[in-house]
Amino acid sequence: MINNLPKEIPIFPLDGVIFFPKTNLPLNIFEQRYLDLVNDCLKKDRLMGMIQSKNNNEVYDVGCLGKINEYEKTSDGRILLSLSGLVRFNIKNEIKNSKKYREFKVDYSKFSLDMQKRESLMSQDELSYFIQKAKKFFNKNGIMLNWNEFKKLDQSQQINTLSMIAPVSNGEKQKLLESVTEKEKTKTLLDIVEFYLYDSSNEKITIQ
Repeated sequence: MINNLPKEIPIFPLDGVIFFPKTNLPLNIFEQRYLDLVNDCLKKDRLMGMIQSKNNNEVYDVGCLGKINEYEKTSDGRILLSLSGLVRFNIKNEIKNSKKYREFKVDYSKFSLDMQKRESLMSQDELSYFIQKAKKFFNKNGIMLNWNEFKKLDQSQQINTLSMIAPVSNGEKQKLLESVTEKEKTKTLLDIVEFYLYDSSNEKITIQ
């Protein structure tokens, strides 16, 4: 399936936002350059890339391709949309164009596992421990999450959702996004959560 994906895509750089496969990202589009981007996508294949921006108009090396699955054009000229994550990509180089928005050549090969079905990553005990830590971390930061609905997601979606909304630094968010395997991402997220909680407990479970 990766071979069928576009090698050149429009990119929406957004500070502090990461986006994963099999998750949904709501966006409120109001800048003209990104209105142009979305309208062009709607006329074509509905595919666009999300990536974290840096200072000086630079972007990180890894982002995620998404497909617009719902959208609404408002009376005041905005576009409200929901973007569904497909696969992560590496930036190769920027394409010079005459458009108001930016386009890049990308490579999906490093993240080919994103488009494959995953098995459960953790045992029930490991998952319970992980969610307990996540709840404590999110509550400490005043972030409300519907944990009953959260439990209905598969483990991959749970890890990706927590990674997206975790109140951590941009660099830590990017580290999660660039973790190639689910095992690596899960371990990284748990380490970050425990670091912020200053957890001194010795009862830590290692993800096998």
